[in-house]
Amino acid sequence: MESLRQLYKIGLGPSSSHTMGPRKAAEIFVGRTRDRALRYEVTLYGALAATGRGHLTDQAILEV
Repeated sequence: MESLRQLYKIGLGPSSSHTMGPRKAAEIFVGRTRDRALRYEVTLYGALAATGRGHLTDQAILEV
């Protein structure tokens, strides 16, 4: 971990846990596969699927 600021960032929406993790995962995935595809499809499961739009998870992923 680089710093506590990295751990305690404020994300989009009412729940940072529904935006920061998915956004970071999307950043890592796109960084590893950027040259292999023109577009990606994301499927959310569990709590992220149930509340993703309301918590802005979709926006956090799309901004990557």
